[in-house]
Amino acid sequence: MTQISSRPSPFDIVGFDLDGTLLDTSGDLAAAVNHALASAGRPALTVDQVKPMIGGGARHMLAQGMAATGGCDDATLDRLHRLLLDYYESHIAILTRPYPHVLAALDDLAARGARLAVVTNKLEGLARKLLGALDLTARFDCIIGGDTMGPGNAKPSPKPIYEMLARCGGGTAAFVGDSIFDIRAGRAAGLPTIACSFGFLMQPVAELGADAIIDGYGELVPTLERLAARPA
Repeated sequence: MTQISSRPSPFDIVGFDLDGTLLDTSGDLAAAVNHALASAGRPALTVDQVKPMIGGGARHMLAQGMAATGGCDDATLDRLHRLLLDYYESHIAILTRPYPHVLAALDDLAARGARLAVVTNKLEGLARKLLGALDLTARFDCIIGGDTMGPGNAKPSPKPIYEMLARCGGGTAAFVGDSIFDIRAGRAAGLPTIACSFGFLMQPVAELGADAIIDGYGELVPTLERLAARPA
């Protein structure tokens, strides 16, 4: 388990993706996808089938779910997307929980003086509602969603990462995520990146191109320390 230290944080700012990184949201997201699929007369998908579809936002996730069950046109996708969002908002934290040792790692970083942030492709309103439902909102200095920066500016664009840096007051930073969207965004913004091997992987974690990989949150702070100690 992560031990809280009095040493300074290795980075001034540590940013995190949400789904598949801080929180295991797979059960609730799969339920929302299946609600939309059922309304279109499609068969349900398992949680394991839905996991690799998560990361690019709800519409992207649903589009993959529809493709896996027969495809659909844009108008149908738009209608089902609204159904999915409404269902998810009403059932947002039924099964969702933080990954093991997340809270201890966040406590450790905060005690060392790090500013913590969430940068997710989930809609900002849903991200805030979910974090609020789990009593986690106050732990973060900023929360940026997939719609915060406007259309076309979600990860893998670096724009939400730059916004994170600005809102947190600047300084050294690292980004933690579980998808290619996360790692590409972090790297495009010039940040060292950490990939979570336990997340909703679309491909083998080693193929994401992250600077480091963690298998659990007990490894996060030591990994950040190693990255911060690397020669510039």
